[in-house]
Amino acid sequence: MGEYPDMKKFNAIPILMVGAALLAVPLFVRSSYIIHLLIIVFYYAYQSSSWSIVGGLAGQVSMGHAVYAGIGAYTSTILFAQFGISPWLGMLAGGILAVLVALAIAIPCLRLKGTYYTLATIAFAETFRLFIVATERIGPFKIKAAQGLLVPLKMGFWKYEFVSKVPFYYIIVALLAIVLLVTAFIARSKLGHYLAAIREDQNAAEALGIDPALYKIIAAAISAFMTALGGTFFAQYVLMVDPFTILGMDLSILMLILPLVGGQRSTFGPLFGAVILVPISELTTSLIGGRLAGSSMVIYGIAIVLTIYFLPGGLTGAFNTLFAAPRREGATR
Repeated sequence: MGEYPDMKKFNAIPILMVGAALLAVPLFVRSSYIIHLLIIVFYYAYQSSSWSIVGGLAGQVSMGHAVYAGIGAYTSTILFAQFGISPWLGMLAGGILAVLVALAIAIPCLRLKGTYYTLATIAFAETFRLFIVATERIGPFKIKAAQGLLVPLKMGFWKYEFVSKVPFYYIIVALLAIVLLVTAFIARSKLGHYLAAIREDQNAAEALGIDPALYKIIAAAISAFMTALGGTFFAQYVLMVDPFTILGMDLSILMLILPLVGGQRSTFGPLFGAVILVPISELTTSLIGGRLAGSSMVIYGIAIVLTIYFLPGGLTGAFNTLFAAPRREGATR
């Protein structure tokens, strides 16, 4: 049925050990830059994991998921700046709004298959980005979205702003843990089995009485909600929202690339992909600076080519093959 292979034998002990190690990192790492790098790695791992709910589980290759991150970021920022509503509440509001937009997109688009669906998501994402760029106001509020929105600087937990990067580190680790648990739960549930059947052979799934449109819409809604939460986190971390960063194609492409490199059908694939690729991209960008525009995209392109050629199952597929061989050898003796 094409289940996530790492969910067949779920062992909580190694995961708890890794979780404890991640929680202890700020106690031993004093470098602000390393904490920042880990935050960025886990942020992109989170967003890619959110994408995988519809891209990996349901097999729908969306290249417009930055829309939902943008909705989360803009909603929480506008509510915070105009009404003083806590970004924690704005985060939930942005998630709900993203679900509504996802439903509006999914109902017509998820009936499309393969390339046609992917092209439809690109078209919607670019249309939405251009609309935001051209927007001077939303309702009675002047926003000048093309210039970017500044998040009001008001320190405190309820304001979702902190002097140190450490609280942001713990928040993104918590968000990442939540989305991984959600993905694992779905993969092991009836919904996950239905999505796997749809991903492997939609016609066969329909013949078995499964409604592909319904279950793909459910997956799209969950994915959009989780992605929007990440958009709010990013806005609060960088204290600015602009359509070129939060709504650009770069983010949508990265959400697709990290699961592809790490293992598209693995719960932890997006995390593995982010741990490998994001630090390389960040270090390359810091070394090259503005001398080579789009250097990160060059790195990601090379990673895709190498993965497709040498590791078609991604890093997790290679690990599974590597560790399965000794087990098979021991079983035959």
